[in-house]
Amino acid sequence: MKPTPTNAPWIMGGLPLLNVASTFQPTRALGPGLRAVVWLQGCNLNCSGCIAPEWIPRVIKRLVEPEKLAEELLIDPLVTGLTFSGGEPMLQAAGLAQLARHARSQRNVSIICFTGLALEQLREHPPGPGVEELLAEVDVLIDGTYVASQNDNLGLRGSSNQRVLYLTERFRGLDLEHNPRRAEIHVGDGYAVLVGVPPVGLEEALDQAIASAKGSLSKG
Repeated sequence: MKPTPTNAPWIMGGLPLLNVASTFQPTRALGPGLRAVVWLQGCNLNCSGCIAPEWIPRVIKRLVEPEKLAEELLIDPLVTGLTFSGGEPMLQAAGLAQLARHARSQRNVSIICFTGLALEQLREHPPGPGVEELLAEVDVLIDGTYVASQNDNLGLRGSSNQRVLYLTERFRGLDLEHNPRRAEIHVGDGYAVLVGVPPVGLEEALDQAIASAKGSLSKG
């Protein structure tokens, strides 16, 4: 059957496919060390002020096998961690768990995952298959909906109601909640990409600059 948004999670040959909005590597803006990032397409939360509204619609962007995507994310031998964002990664948890396991069979990478759902919600009412399997692979989970009025301009959280949960001991000694934010702007031929949780005011300034240059900015 041809994949459509209504039969997600997408399956091919009995295995899950990931619906990917974008990827980027390497970056130091979304967690400790040198990281590769995958943003998943599709979200069911519609938080006001979302940094990446173009990744909310549950439409097909790029369907890829988890193992293949893992190989792409690890192509840089210096990458030490993976970050999952979106969109809502937990809608594609089974595929991400498979990606994480395959990546870790190749390299001892850390895993950071953003989600708009609270950890308690994920465990009591998972939005789809594979949530517990993914949580078992995650070192740090940033959970909770984004609330623009509670954006305190600190850490990996978008707003202060969100939590930085250390699910393993890997980064427990770090203060990822209160460290200064870091954002990177990468410019290519006809495009610019903002990677990271942007400091307050940065998005608006960039949007104005991009608009005046008649270009486009991808944010995540």
